[in-house]
Amino acid sequence: MAPPETEPSRPTTLILLIRHGQTPTTGTVLPGRAPGLHLSEAGQEQAERVAERLAVLPLSAIYSSPLERTLETAGPTSARASVPVVQDAGLLEGNFGDWTGARLTDLYGKPEWKTVQQQPSAFRFPGGESFTEIRDRMATTLARLRDAHPGGTVACFSHADPIRVAVSDAMGTPLDRFQRLSVGPCSVSAVSYQEGRDPVVLTVNSTQDPLDRLAAS
Repeated sequence: MAPPETEPSRPTTLILLIRHGQTPTTGTVLPGRAPGLHLSEAGQEQAERVAERLAVLPLSAIYSSPLERTLETAGPTSARASVPVVQDAGLLEGNFGDWTGARLTDLYGKPEWKTVQQQPSAFRFPGGESFTEIRDRMATTLARLRDAHPGGTVACFSHADPIRVAVSDAMGTPLDRFQRLSVGPCSVSAVSYQEGRDPVVLTVNSTQDPLDRLAAS
């Protein structure tokens, strides 16, 4: 009798989503895609710490949003891993259009802010992207990077809202619930992908936990 056929093993690809480090405007301004915003001294220290944390993982590739603050965050990880940083516009911050550079305290008073928080699927930034477009852009980008590195571990340096939307989407959570996720500066979120199966979110907003366990997930 022939032995029973076993299902062939499928490579698991680990996508790490790392928010950039703190900047001088973090928590006070909506910088969007405006150029010229760099990491603060605290942000530089965060970038060094996250590089130390990521050093326990065998990185296959490092991708970053082209903005200065994400490239500066990715730099120490690239140096430690001896893996070059590849700029990818798919990881960019949302296009906030006319709201780019606005102070958050001014935005809180706008009637549209309630929609941003409670029904983001119905909101488009004036002159910019909708949250639906951000979700679709991130989903397409991560699928492309996942397929380019089957079985690998890929570090993606991006921004708070794109990461929150991407993680929410991987969890199968409706877009209108993504605001319930918190993604702090230089935090690591991780999603595992295996062909033919739904993605698995392994961690969200990790800033201190050891990351070596992700290698065995």
